[in-house]
Amino acid sequence: MSGREGATRGLRCRECGWQGGLENEYSCPECFGPLEVAYDLDRLRAVLSWERIAAGPPTLWRYGDLLPCAPPPIGLPVGLTPLVPAPRLAERLGIGELWVKNDTANPTHSFKDRVVAVALARAREVGITTVACASTGNLANAVSAHAAAGGFDSYVFIPADLEHQKVIATGICGAEVVAIEGNYDDVNRLCAELAADRPWGFVNVNLRPYYSEGSKTIAYEVAEQLGRRAPDRMVVPVASGSLYTKIHRGFRELAEVGLIAGGPPVMTGAQALGCSPVAAAFAAGHDVVAPVRPDTIAKSLAIGNPADGPYALDTARATGGTIEAVDDEAIVEGIALLAETTGIFAETAGGVATAVLTRLAESGAIDPDERVVLVVTGDGLKTIDAVAERVRRHDIEPTVAAFEAALAQSSLVA
Repeated sequence: MSGREGATRGLRCRECGWQGGLENEYSCPECFGPLEVAYDLDRLRAVLSWERIAAGPPTLWRYGDLLPCAPPPIGLPVGLTPLVPAPRLAERLGIGELWVKNDTANPTHSFKDRVVAVALARAREVGITTVACASTGNLANAVSAHAAAGGFDSYVFIPADLEHQKVIATGICGAEVVAIEGNYDDVNRLCAELAADRPWGFVNVNLRPYYSEGSKTIAYEVAEQLGRRAPDRMVVPVASGSLYTKIHRGFRELAEVGLIAGGPPVMTGAQALGCSPVAAAFAAGHDVVAPVRPDTIAKSLAIGNPADGPYALDTARATGGTIEAVDDEAIVEGIALLAETTGIFAETAGGVATAVLTRLAESGAIDPDERVVLVVTGDGLKTIDAVAERVRRHDIEPTVAAFEAALAQSSLVA
């Protein structure tokens, strides 16, 4: 059974607790708070097991009991991405056990495939034929590709200064690309207005309660891949805050249905200093997140008014975690450190997470005995310009003498 057919109760307001059916709404009719999908976890506790999960497909749909809709008949295979041991990075940082959840292995090379897969499954159920999104890049790639595979028309709305690589990867799949003169928050406001009077499925607007459920599957996979247990700490990039809070919710649900012992891990959030409203609120001890104007190379995290910011603060405090910010120089260093020690080339968001992990490890905030999972959300090939100047090459004539001369003038070791 999928959650929709079995244990899904409907939509619930995260603020006032209002409950309703599975509608294409994203705000509470009583208080205008955000909505999320509610499940009958008591019912799931009676039927759900790791054996039942393992018998499912090698995709995120193996966790269909904890998702709000049934898998689509056609589409790209998403999820079950590698959990990679990172002993060299762990040794460099003085961490006892470190893993990298490498979501670059998804079809469009980012975790956004997860949320789009669930959103489009919901769109198909209710007869939506055109899908759309507001995006900082990775979501645009995912919407365009999954729409192409599933037979939907698609429109993606992006900031005009988006990385060129992401624009190409979106347009080649057939989406109508609409570039807005403004930042992501401007794009998002326009999409909210458009969603009000068009029969389209804006995945992160009127389909958002379903879309965001896809992020939980990272928690499910990590627990399954670690031998059916949670790690001690997760390090997760924070943009809107949805990924961070939904991973926490995923572990909490696993605990509540009896699939893991104990509670969720410590949740460490990572932001770029040039767009760090949640980290700033956390550091100041505030419950309200003040919007900022983004100015960072980490464009995939450049959401100045994060919808889930207050819930991210709650998550950090409830788990004994923190939300930290690092500058652009540290982000580049983080990308390089991850690549040099694991062979995984992450985009700027991965550099942010690695840099925050590095800071905490060097400060002694991470116990050497902790089992830590670092979430890499996107591929470095999408943000090549961010690190291009760091990479050097040696141009020589095709002779041994030329090579030896270059060797003598560099740090290369024979």
